[in-house]
Amino acid sequence: MAECASIASPDTLPDVLAGPLLRRLMPDRIVLWLAGSKPLTLRLSLFDADDQPFFDQTLDASHCRTLPVGKYAFTHLIDISLDCALKEDAVFGYDLAIERDGEWQSIKQWAPELCYDDEPRPRVKMSLKLDTLLHGSCRKPHCNSGDGLARADAWLSERRDTPEQWPSLLLMTGDQIYADDVAGPMLVAIHRLIERLGLFGERFEGAELATSDALLAEPYYYRREQLLPRMKDNRNLRERFFSGKYKPIFTSAGAQNHLITFAEMIAMYLLVWSPVAWTLIEVEEPPLDDETLARYRDEQRAIDSFVATLPQVRRALAQLPSYMIFDDHDITDDWNLTAAWETSAYEHPFSRRIIGNALIAYLLCQGWGNNPDAFRHAQGDDNELMNALVAFCRLDNEESNDGNTKAHDHAQETLIDQLITFEHWHYTLATYPKLVVLDTRTRRWRSERGFSKPSGLMDWEALSELQDALLDEKAVVMVSPAPVFGVKLIEAIQRIFIWLGKPLLVDAENWMSHRGAAYVMLNIFKHSKTPQNFVILSGDVHYSFAYDVHIRGHKQSPDIWQITSSGIKNTFPDKLLDTFDRLNRWLYAPWSPLNLLTKRRDMEVSPRQPSSRSPGERLVNKSGIGFVRLDRQGRPVEIKQLGADGDDVAFERED
Repeated sequence: MAECASIASPDTLPDVLAGPLLRRLMPDRIVLWLAGSKPLTLRLSLFDADDQPFFDQTLDASHCRTLPVGKYAFTHLIDISLDCALKEDAVFGYDLAIERDGEWQSIKQWAPELCYDDEPRPRVKMSLKLDTLLHGSCRKPHCNSGDGLARADAWLSERRDTPEQWPSLLLMTGDQIYADDVAGPMLVAIHRLIERLGLFGERFEGAELATSDALLAEPYYYRREQLLPRMKDNRNLRERFFSGKYKPIFTSAGAQNHLITFAEMIAMYLLVWSPVAWTLIEVEEPPLDDETLARYRDEQRAIDSFVATLPQVRRALAQLPSYMIFDDHDITDDWNLTAAWETSAYEHPFSRRIIGNALIAYLLCQGWGNNPDAFRHAQGDDNELMNALVAFCRLDNEESNDGNTKAHDHAQETLIDQLITFEHWHYTLATYPKLVVLDTRTRRWRSERGFSKPSGLMDWEALSELQDALLDEKAVVMVSPAPVFGVKLIEAIQRIFIWLGKPLLVDAENWMSHRGAAYVMLNIFKHSKTPQNFVILSGDVHYSFAYDVHIRGHKQSPDIWQITSSGIKNTFPDKLLDTFDRLNRWLYAPWSPLNLLTKRRDMEVSPRQPSSRSPGERLVNKSGIGFVRLDRQGRPVEIKQLGADGDDVAFERED
């Protein structure tokens, strides 16, 4: 499909649309991500603490892969190996200069807002010691709260003169975007940006609309559930809980504006990571009925607040090494929740395309930067997945000129086929403690009890690989998007819905919902060579808490900490969460016999007391960013939720 006709002149567009994002930072390697309005000639320079340059190199194709996603939109995947390794705790500045008309323009010239006051360029710290971490998940632009990433920027800004306090890295543990829950004003902005940048279109199979151009012409604002694919309900009458012959594949509560096309996914990333894209478009109210228009205007106020702090967010992402992993909303709600869902979603060509488009965007904007080596052969050349991505982007670019739609369609489907079966989204970092980031979405353990029962978050093979990665480590920080040790009452409610055959209604996705996966994970903690100090960082649930965990009757029990920070920009309904918090405290007190019914009955779970809550209340409903400080043995000595509103909550051990 050709790109939309209403596109800008390149002379009216800024060179850089988003970024740079500092991604992987190791002693001998720097990985950055940037989106430009054209292929850019870039030069990376590094400066020591005395502002003296010690690295200066123009980036050729071996260092910077430029992939088109629109007529005026190009992702730049930058991967630099350093001959002289950076020392531990080294503080250095970096400049990513752009060549314009034969002259180099520094970051301070083309984006001065990326630099803190009185600093000539971004300054970062290289540290393999994970002594201080920022972490969080669930950043929904139209939530009526502040942005935790903007708070991270403010926190870092206050400590520019004390680099020893800077975090080693920023972990974003899921739902970096909400592809399945989009505000009306955001969807309008996405469509205006598609037009402005000429983001490439596509054709659909098995859809009511045949092309992405037709979707732009009739965007179905707040009505997209009418376009989303449905599947035949072949269960017997006793098991059927959906009326009618067909039921929806995508069940997100916000599916009225579910993203569909690859162009929409890319536009979303540009709009949530940088203020630049917003300066290129004008967002006007679409024709809506009175009730929907009132909702649109409420969402517009939330989006305006979100956009207002994007300069700070962009600056933080340029200063802090950031590592990410997907959760459901990065793709769609209920993603791979059950074997029945997988079968229905991947066998329908339209739902398969929607999921595939989200995965392509994730690969370009998140997945590659976590671990570029996952997309190479051992010899250093591209693997099949990267070759398929390059072929897709190249044909997308050529498509606008020669109309070779069949080749483009084939390239897109080939790429999606490989993405759906790809098994290397997880990764580790050679830090201390070792960082282990889990993929709990694509390697599921299908339930043996029923096709419609929740799958385990990781299958036997993936859990075996996890155990191998942990052997003989003294300490580890493990990222599990869903908490391993969650709120027992909420998990019990989810179990009731599973028993009723309705796991999709309550997002029944926790480690304890699948017997096999739960017991293998719990046995990993009991393994004789399990790390003694085991920090688990999680998100997903839209509230925050911290637990200390030990194995009952185990003389050499590892010390386990479950630390959950959610959301960066999302919250749980206040009254409902307070009710769950109180009931959980009463029903699952240490003396309660109900504890004997849980799969983790061999675990002694001690909740920490939040400083903002009354004694006994354990759950915090506050958007922000999690803060963890570790000692030399990898044990948490400080756990906080840095509130987006400026108020912080400390999680303190109960005596």
